Amino acid sequence: MRRAWTLLPAAVLTWIVAGLVTTRPESAPAVVAASAVAVAVVAVAYPALRRRADARRFGAVAVIAALAALVAASGVWAASESRERFLDLREGRGVGELTAVVAGKIERWGSDRVAFDAVTVSVAGASEPLAVPVQIIVAPADVASFVDLDAGATVRTVGMPEPTAPGERAVARLHASGGVDVLAPPEGILRVSSDLRRGLLEAVAGLPTDGASLVPGLAVGDTLLVPEPLDEAMKQASLSHLTAVSGANCALVVGIAFGLVAAAGAGRGVRIAVAMVSLAGFVLLVTPEPSVVRAAGMAAVAMFALLLGRTAQGIAVLSAAVAGALALDPWLAGSLGFALSAAATASLLLFARPLAAGLARILPAPLALVVAVPLAAQLACGPLLILITPVVPIYGVAANVLAAPAAPAVTVLGLAACLAGPLPVLASGLAALAWLPAAWIAATAATVGALPGDQLPWIGGPGGAVLLAAASIAVGLSIGLRGDAPLPRRVRGVSRALVAVLLGVVTGTAALGGVLGPMTIPAGWQIVACDVGQGDAVLVRAGDQVALIDTGPDSVALGRCLERTGVDRVDLLVLTHFDHDHAGAADAVAGRTATVIHGPVGSAEDAAILATLEHGGAEVHEVAAGAAGALGPAAWEVLWPPADRTVAPGNDASVVTAFSGGAIPSVLLLGDLSEAPQRQLLPRVTGRFEVVKVAHHGSADQSAVLYERIAARVGLVTVGADNGYGHPRAEALALVGGNGGVVARTDRHGLVAVWREGDELSVWREHAAAVAPAAVPPAG
Repeated sequence: MRRAWTLLPAAVLTWIVAGLVTTRPESAPAVVAASAVAVAVVAVAYPALRRRADARRFGAVAVIAALAALVAASGVWAASESRERFLDLREGRGVGELTAVVAGKIERWGSDRVAFDAVTVSVAGASEPLAVPVQIIVAPADVASFVDLDAGATVRTVGMPEPTAPGERAVARLHASGGVDVLAPPEGILRVSSDLRRGLLEAVAGLPTDGASLVPGLAVGDTLLVPEPLDEAMKQASLSHLTAVSGANCALVVGIAFGLVAAAGAGRGVRIAVAMVSLAGFVLLVTPEPSVVRAAGMAAVAMFALLLGRTAQGIAVLSAAVAGALALDPWLAGSLGFALSAAATASLLLFARPLAAGLARILPAPLALVVAVPLAAQLACGPLLILITPVVPIYGVAANVLAAPAAPAVTVLGLAACLAGPLPVLASGLAALAWLPAAWIAATAATVGALPGDQLPWIGGPGGAVLLAAASIAVGLSIGLRGDAPLPRRVRGVSRALVAVLLGVVTGTAALGGVLGPMTIPAGWQIVACDVGQGDAVLVRAGDQVALIDTGPDSVALGRCLERTGVDRVDLLVLTHFDHDHAGAADAVAGRTATVIHGPVGSAEDAAILATLEHGGAEVHEVAAGAAGALGPAAWEVLWPPADRTVAPGNDASVVTAFSGGAIPSVLLLGDLSEAPQRQLLPRVTGRFEVVKVAHHGSADQSAVLYERIAARVGLVTVGADNGYGHPRAEALALVGGNGGVVARTDRHGLVAVWREGDELSVWREHAAAVAPAAVPPAG
């Protein structure tokens, strides 16, 4: 067992080096030099090391790690020149033309576009070819010969490139404003696989939508047909991994091939060879993009571990596979999918059997194994997923258990329908058979996704990941740790106590945040100032529609507010400006926002926020004074910034919105405007407002004249308790109180709700001494 972990340090070191050189390419030459020196030193010292077994193992691991680091850094170094030249060409060139070869599947991007990875062939302005990876985003209607757009096709496009974040494989993201022309369709084996995949799409045409759309996804990873509501339900139910080509798909293909050859009486060597050839064919069928190759590699690791019959050997092979994959493709170091695949594979190798044995004490053995597999994966992958979205899917394991019997059936029948493409009648029949279990999975996702409290808010960032990892370990130990010795018994007891406490906290939090959440605040609220710390997040509800003005800095805090208010979809999102305390949690509403309006964009980071929201299906519009629209029975209007773009992006270009009508209190939201632009805003403020969101968290830089004209009855101050700025300042509070209004501030009062009943305006403060809401006296 000890030898099984020998290669783990090599894998970890390679991962660290790959992450370093991809995020900081300038470090690649130094890493190459250091790795070469390390290899030379170990080679010189090896005669002395070989005298002892431990020293030999250390030397072997050092050489493997150094060689893997050398290969990874060399690859990044070799690619850095082309990547830098591409970005230099794009600098200051708003729009450019390029020719590229499609390198991945065509996938939906938001509600009305598709995206695909490509490798450039030629770029306008370049004296020679530049082979750099890019992501191209385009509306399907703007694609010439969409049938021929697939992996291996050569395309030409014109668009605006946006540099991606350091460490991403694609050097830029290109919005193809000029459309995409297909210069040449895929050729050879890629053409064959493309025709087979298209045939599967035709075979499911005409079948009921939800089940039919999942068949290509589960069989070959093609999600073009999956509608947005079903896609969101699959994510909420932790079933979205089924529609991505994963190690499970690959393992199923390998297992079928291995079993068929074994049934024919072939030896082990022949079985492995046929299984590997089948796996290679499957990779070509679903397109050999990095994520598919990664999944195939992990499936091969699991299969070899199974064949060897020893978990220890599986861990060694997994470590070697991780090191090798990162050496050949160092950009995998920043891939969440790669980390999840490695974690899930390791967890299945190490913990699936102990968890199954522990669960068998209370469940039938076959059912215990069925539950143990997704449970092991969930415990290992949960802490990584928290870094992306700080929520824990409560029903994820149950949903996977319910879907587990159906997923292999869809995959096998869907693959058979795909391969039967040249025989349309047979393909349609197989696709119809695959539809039934696919419809079961779709119904499971819709049912589980609609259950209350299915997403438990969690602490975000590394701290949240560590806390969830500790909770996962406690769950694993309480179920899978065996032995009657005093130490195992004590560890089990402590773990079960921790799990019991965790379940109590989870149950209470989920209830308050889910089913009971809306019961903890007044049901008739029309305006809510969320408590998100030092930041802005204000909800306005008119009829059955909701607007969210800014998101605050913390996705967890925003999610908690949305849960408590019962808001699951935002009809209008207003990003007043892009400072972190106003737009930092925008990803928390990506995928459930209909329309976004925003002010001037000042950086690539600003554009990335909008791209995330657009990718989630939102319509995104830059606005200026004069823009207007409806929110249910109410109306909204933008009063600032001016349309002449004379104000630079930032606080003083904040989008100022006014909501009125529809029986809601009239409210003016001032963003982070300072005194000077507040004075310039005066001509556009023609009347009084009942509620004002005080500008810039209650800083002293306010216009007294503007607040006198507004004469608001309620002033909302969105501010954090420990902000370091002295907000809110007494001068700002006096501007509201001096005009007869009352102040409600999130640092002291927590969540604040305001609503109208007839002519009476009421304010409810979460941390108020009195339970009953306070009625606000009329103006004047």
